Amino acid sequence: MTEAVSAENCAVSIDVREIMRYLPHRYPFLLVDRVTEFEANTRIKALKNVTINEPFFMGHFEQYPVMPGVLIIEALAQAAGILSIRSVGERPENELYFFVGIDSARFKRQVVPGDQLVLEVEQLSMKRGIAKYNARALVDGQVVCEAQIMCAKREV
Repeated sequence: MTEAVSAENCAVSIDVREIMRYLPHRYPFLLVDRVTEFEANTRIKALKNVTINEPFFMGHFEQYPVMPGVLIIEALAQAAGILSIRSVGERPENELYFFVGIDSARFKRQVVPGDQLVLEVEQLSMKRGIAKYNARALVDGQVVCEAQIMCAKREV
């Protein structure tokens, strides 16, 4: 079962099997490999290992493979979803968190095979099932993308 996490002890190791309990995404669209820090209703730090085996690299771009910016944003949204779902415990089968908004997105550098994306998401608010987050992705300590994103909880 999921352990309680205090503000003083936010280091965790959540592997992909546990991530798959929170997110409905599967290969090739599951873009979070591990969670390394978690503070309920506050923040999350997660990892995405970028390899040449990613299916999008076949067409983006063959001679100079670059991870599409929209997939970096999607990885951040998935980390935000894990933050929200794990904060309440589990995700009921009839409930999904949908990515519903993005503001102030900026891309600072390209992400290429061999990079490890560090996904940092901070929850700003949660009202009536709609959450707003500050999100940024880093590689080697350098910001590659930052944005404000919104996710909404919906019954399906």
